Amino acid sequence: MPAQRDLIRAIESHAARLVQAVGSARYWRDVWLKETEQAQTARVTQANAERERAQAAAERQHKQTMEQATAEYQTRTSALVPELNVAFAPLGLSLAPFDDTRWQSFSPAADSKIPPLTRIGALTESLSFQKITLPAAPPLIGGRPLVFKAADSSKITAAHALQSLLLRLLATIPPAKLRFTFLDPIGLGQNVAPFMHLADYDEQLVTGKAWTEPNHIEQRLADLTEHMENVIQKYLRNQYASIEDYNAQAGEVAEPYRVLVVMDFPANFSETAARRLVSIAQNGPRCGVYAIVLADTSKQLPYNFNMADLERASTVIGWDGKRFVWQDDDFKDCLLELDAPPDKELFDRIIQTVGEATKEASKVEVAFERMFDLYAQQIKSFSKEYPGLSDAPNPMQPATWWRGETDKRLIAPLGRSGAKKVQCLDLGKSTAQHALIAGKTGSGKSTLLHTLITSVALTYSPDELELYLIDFKKGVEFKTYAANQLPHARVIAIESEREFGLSVLQGLDAELKRRGDLFRKTQVDELGDYREKSGQSLPRVLLLVDEFQEFFTEDDPIASQSAQILDRLVRQGRAFGMHVLLGSQTLAGAYSLARSTIDQMAVRIALQCSEADSRLILADDNPAARLLSRPGEAIYNSSNGTVEGNNRFQVAWLTDEQHEKYLAQIQEFAKKTEHFPPQSQLIFEGNAPAEIEKNRPLHDALSATATPTPAATMSAWLGEPIAIRPPIAATFRRQSGSNLLVVGQSDEAALGTFTAALTSLVAQSGAANRVSPIANLNVLDFGAVDGPNANFFQHLNENLVNAINIGRRRELATMIDQLAQETQRRLDGEAGGAPIYLFVYGLQRARDLRSEDATYSSYDANASAAPNPAQQFNTILREGPDVGIFTIVWCDTLTNLNRAPDRRALREFAMRVVMQMSGEDSANLIDTPTASKLGPYRALFYSEEEGRLEKFRPYALPTKEWLTWAGERLKEKRAASV
Repeated sequence: MPAQRDLIRAIESHAARLVQAVGSARYWRDVWLKETEQAQTARVTQANAERERAQAAAERQHKQTMEQATAEYQTRTSALVPELNVAFAPLGLSLAPFDDTRWQSFSPAADSKIPPLTRIGALTESLSFQKITLPAAPPLIGGRPLVFKAADSSKITAAHALQSLLLRLLATIPPAKLRFTFLDPIGLGQNVAPFMHLADYDEQLVTGKAWTEPNHIEQRLADLTEHMENVIQKYLRNQYASIEDYNAQAGEVAEPYRVLVVMDFPANFSETAARRLVSIAQNGPRCGVYAIVLADTSKQLPYNFNMADLERASTVIGWDGKRFVWQDDDFKDCLLELDAPPDKELFDRIIQTVGEATKEASKVEVAFERMFDLYAQQIKSFSKEYPGLSDAPNPMQPATWWRGETDKRLIAPLGRSGAKKVQCLDLGKSTAQHALIAGKTGSGKSTLLHTLITSVALTYSPDELELYLIDFKKGVEFKTYAANQLPHARVIAIESEREFGLSVLQGLDAELKRRGDLFRKTQVDELGDYREKSGQSLPRVLLLVDEFQEFFTEDDPIASQSAQILDRLVRQGRAFGMHVLLGSQTLAGAYSLARSTIDQMAVRIALQCSEADSRLILADDNPAARLLSRPGEAIYNSSNGTVEGNNRFQVAWLTDEQHEKYLAQIQEFAKKTEHFPPQSQLIFEGNAPAEIEKNRPLHDALSATATPTPAATMSAWLGEPIAIRPPIAATFRRQSGSNLLVVGQSDEAALGTFTAALTSLVAQSGAANRVSPIANLNVLDFGAVDGPNANFFQHLNENLVNAINIGRRRELATMIDQLAQETQRRLDGEAGGAPIYLFVYGLQRARDLRSEDATYSSYDANASAAPNPAQQFNTILREGPDVGIFTIVWCDTLTNLNRAPDRRALREFAMRVVMQMSGEDSANLIDTPTASKLGPYRALFYSEEEGRLEKFRPYALPTKEWLTWAGERLKEKRAASV
C-alpha cells in the first residue's frame, strides 16, 4: 500500500538521519574527550609538579625544624643530669649509691637536718634519643609510709631493698634521732639481723629485739599508737602541724623519728594488729612515726581487712610478675631497679659508727638555767597558777632568790615539758600533797632530786621551807648539802641507817603534833591562815627519803613504827604544811609501805622502769613508764597515777660543778641575809666514822673556863647514835660491873674509841688530878710497835696536858700492882678519892694477863710477895668499880678474850662495845647475833644495867688540828685553876 510504503520510507529516512546524527555525536564526543584528556593530563602534570615542589619545600622545612628541635632537646637533656646532680647535691648520701666514693669516708650526720628524700633504687626513663637514670627516692621521713608488695622469690629482692633503705636512713639521720621497731614473724629476726648489733650500743635503737609472736606484735603496735596519742595530745595539739614544726622549737627535747619495719605482712597479724598498722600509716607521719612494710601478696589478709586502706596512705612498690613498679602516675612507666645493701665491710662500719655516735648523742641535757628562763615566761603567762610566786628566780642573779612564799603551795621546776613548758613539782593543791618517785638505776633519779632541792633552795628562804633529807642509798648524793651547809636543811642523812631514819620520822611526828596544837590554839586549818593570824613564819616542811623501802627490809619494830608514822604524816601533814616525798628504784618487794598509804600520795613521778614498776608507781592500768627511753625522761602525774594524768618531761641537767657553785652561793647568800643553818641541823654520814670534833657536849666541856670538880659518876663518849639523840656514852658508876669492854678487829677503830673516852674523862675531871700516887687515867698500850699509830698515846698525852700515865709491857706488873693495892686500900676504907680509870689497849697481846694458871680470887694481903698480874687484874675488874676504879679493855676477838683474863671475868663488863663479828660470837657477847650484820663504821653498845642495845658510829681518830685546839683549852683550864 502506497501509504505504508511512504511511512516505511519516512521511517528509514528518519533512521538514516538518526544514525548520521549519532555518528556525528560520537565523532564530536571523541574529539571532546581527546581534547579534555589532553587538557587534564596537562593540568595533572602541572599539579604534580607543583605538589612535588611544595612537598620538597615542606620536607626541607620539616627537616630544618626537626634538626633545630633535636639540637635544642639534646642541649636541654644534656644539661638536665648536671642540673639534677646540683639539685641533689645537698641531699648527700641519702641519694648516693653505695658504690659512691663518699661512703668510704662516712661519718654520721653532724647537723639536725632530716633528708627529705631517701634512695631505694634507680629509675630509668627511655627517651627517643637517650636514657635518663635518676635516683628512685620517695619522701619517707616527712612524707608517706612505704609498702613493698611481693611474693615468692621477688620477696628477696624487696627485702634487700628494704635493708638498703634502712641502712641509708640510719646513716643520714642524726644519731639518736631514729629508732626502729622490727616485726619479723617468718624470718624470726633474720631479715634484720645486721641491725641487731645496734642493741649493743643502745637497745632503744631497735626497741630491744625483732618481735615475732602475735601478742608481741600487737603490743609493739599498741606502744607506737600510744606514743602517737601522746605526741598529738601533749605536744602538737592545734599548735604544731607536724613533728618537724614541734622539733624546731623543742631543742634538746626534740622527739626522735620512729620507723616501724614489718616483714612478711600479714603473717602473725591479728585483725586488731592490722587495724593498728593502718592507723599508724595514716596518722603516724604527723607524729614522726613511719611504717615500711614488706607485704607478701600470696598470704591471706586478716578478716575484714582491706589492703587498699594501707596502700592509700602509702607509697607502693609492687611486683607485676616481671619487674617492680613504682605505682605512681609519674613513675609507673619508668624502669625501677631496687638497690641492694652494700658489702659487709661497709654495712658493719656504718652500724658501728652510728652506734658509737648514738651513745654520746643520746644524752639529752636540758640546761638548768634554760629551764628557769622558760619557767619565768610560764609564770608570767599563767600567774594565777603560781600563788606565792611573782616571778621565777634567776639562778645567775642572787638578788632574785628567796622571793617565793609557801603560804598556799610549794612549787619547784623540775624540767622541760614539750617545746615551751616547764614541769613543776606542785604540792599543797587539792589532793596533791605528797609524792612518790621511782626509777631504775641510771634513770636520772638522783639528778631529779638534786634539781628539786636546788630549785626550792633558790625559790624559797629557810623561813619558808625546811628540808629533811634522808638517803638510804650506798652513795654520797646528799653529802654536798652537808658540806655547803644548805640553810634549808634541818637533817641531812648520807647512807643512812634505818634507826636514824626512824628517829627523823619520830621527830617529824612530834612536830606534827606540835603544829596540831598550835593550829587548834589559833583556831585555823591551813598554814597560810596560821601565819596570817599568829604572825609567826612557820615554814613548810618537806621530808625527802631516797630508797625509802629500806625502812621495811625487815619485819621488825622499826618497820612497823616507820609505817605508822609515815601513814600519819601522809594523812595529816596536808593541813599543817608538811609534805612527804619518797623515792625508790622499785616499789616491788615483800616489804614495802602499805598500799593504803601509797594511795594517799597523789603525785607520782616515774622515770625509766619496768612495766611492773610502772603499774606500781602509777596505776594498775598505766604502764606508760615502760616506754621512757632515756635517762632523765620522766612522767609527772598528779592524779594518783591515772592514765589521763600522764605528763612527760625531761629533768633539767645540773652538772656537779654547777651544783656546787649554786650551793656555795646559797650559803654565801644566807650569810649576807643572816639566814644561818639552824643550830639543830643534824648531819648523819653513814659511810664514814663519826667525828669527835662535832660532839657538842665535849666541845662545851673543853670550852668551859672553870676546871670541873670530878664527879663520882662520869661518862665517856664513844660515838654518834644512829638516831637523833645525844652521843653514845659509857657511864661509870660506883657499882659492880661498871667496866667497859670493846671487841673488834680494827686497831684504828678501837684507838678512836679509846681516844674519845680519854678526852671525855680529861675534859670532865680536869687535868691530872691525883689523890694518890696513882694517876686518874692509866693506859696499858699493847699496840703494835711498828704500826702507823705506834706512838699515838704519847702524842695524845702531850695534848691532854700529860694527864695520862702510859705504860707498855714492861710497866704492866707495876701498874697492875699499884692499882690492885689502891683497890684494896679503898676496900679497907683506908682511902677514898677521885675515880681512876685503867685502859688496856690490845688485851690479846698482854700475855701476862692470861689466866690459864691463875686462880680467880679476891686480893689477898697474905699472898706471895710476887703477886700474879692476872689474878690482880681479875680482882681489879671485880672489886674496882665499887670503889671508883674502872677498867676499859679492847680485845680483837672473843677467842682471845676467853684466854685472858679468866673467862668468868666477862660478866664483870656490864658495858660492852662490839664491832662486826660472827653471829655466834655476837650472841655470846650480847645475847644476839646482830653484830654479824654490822657494816663498816658501825658498832653496838650494850648496857646490861639499862637493858639497852643500840647501834652507833664509833668516833674516828681526831685531826691534829682538833687535838691541838683541845690541848689549848685544857691548858687554859689548868692555868685558871692555879
